[in-house]
Amino acid sequence: MTKDVLDVTERSVRLDTGTLRVRVRESAFALDELCGFAARHNRKRGFLFLSKVLGKHWPVTPTRMREIHAHLAGQLDLGAGPCLFVAMAETATGLGQGVFESRLEQRPETEALFIHSTRYRVDGRAALDFQEAHCHAPDQLLYAPIQPEQRRRFESARELVLIDDEISTGNTLCNLVESYRRLNPGIERVHFVAITQFGGADSAVRFSERLGLPVECVAALHGEFAFEPAASWFTDEPPPAVGDNRLMPHDLAEDLGRFGIDRPITVPSMDLEELAEGLESGDPVLVLGTGEFMHLAFRVGLGLEALGLRVAVQATSRSPILVGADVGRRLVFADNYGEGILNYLYNVDPDDYVRIIVCHETPRAGLDDLLQNLGPRHRPYQPRATARKGS
Repeated sequence: MTKDVLDVTERSVRLDTGTLRVRVRESAFALDELCGFAARHNRKRGFLFLSKVLGKHWPVTPTRMREIHAHLAGQLDLGAGPCLFVAMAETATGLGQGVFESRLEQRPETEALFIHSTRYRVDGRAALDFQEAHCHAPDQLLYAPIQPEQRRRFESARELVLIDDEISTGNTLCNLVESYRRLNPGIERVHFVAITQFGGADSAVRFSERLGLPVECVAALHGEFAFEPAASWFTDEPPPAVGDNRLMPHDLAEDLGRFGIDRPITVPSMDLEELAEGLESGDPVLVLGTGEFMHLAFRVGLGLEALGLRVAVQATSRSPILVGADVGRRLVFADNYGEGILNYLYNVDPDDYVRIIVCHETPRAGLDDLLQNLGPRHRPYQPRATARKGS
């Protein structure tokens, strides 16, 4: 696979699956600073905007991630609230929580709640369901919060802020709005937030007309794209991406975002000191999230960065991406949620780091295959409240 640069605002990318053409209309950052490109092993959609600042498919410093969070939060024009922030699983769970926390830092008076969608089914919990039609695992869920006050905010929000890593057609976000509106018909305004928005200049108008609500589109980069599939397209089926994902409540963290949170999460200084034990200033460290459990890795990374370590943050993924273009390496291993599907880690060489800290919400035993792939310099980290429930 090769990439050809046409000029500073247009790009043509040749992938095994076809040719992707991108045009940047306006951006606060250079295109190459924000994203690269890759081919999906997915017949529904053969390309991927591979973010360099998300912390999902490319290692990134926590400082850079925080800069993007703050930039997006600073563009939001929100009313008095209540405001409901929803991040899209799996890729944008960390981004969304980062934007939510940045908003609270910038405007502490905001009456807001954060929650992220999920693909994990938990018996006995009420949830909205909606479709991400182009995805290899299209079914998504949004659980109602556990705490009564948070549930009140969830059901009475006036502003709905939906965060994804990129927006193109916007169909998934519109599907979620339509599902949520059946629960809360009093919603007044909608904000679609992403690092890159490739839906065209009229996106907000089209989304507003579809939903019958005012829609604002916030992004670090706005542009358009077109994709021409290769004549050969895929002849083989992608690996299964949906397994037996019916979990018990204690199998998942209940206090870090999936079931509602109204404040920033914190990492105890004692935990940070233990994770940094034996390391010297400037040592390279990777803090790795697992699947949807991304944001804790960012917060740990910020804390370790403040201690003088050279930190990168990333997370594992269930998304099958082909090696080539801007994916130089791929590790493949069993997922830690017991679904029986493959998971992946992209663009990471474990030998580049003196320590790899793996943040997880599931029991430690499920990490065995991942840890074996990472080599001997790993250290699992499960926050204490989650550890009491899940181990």
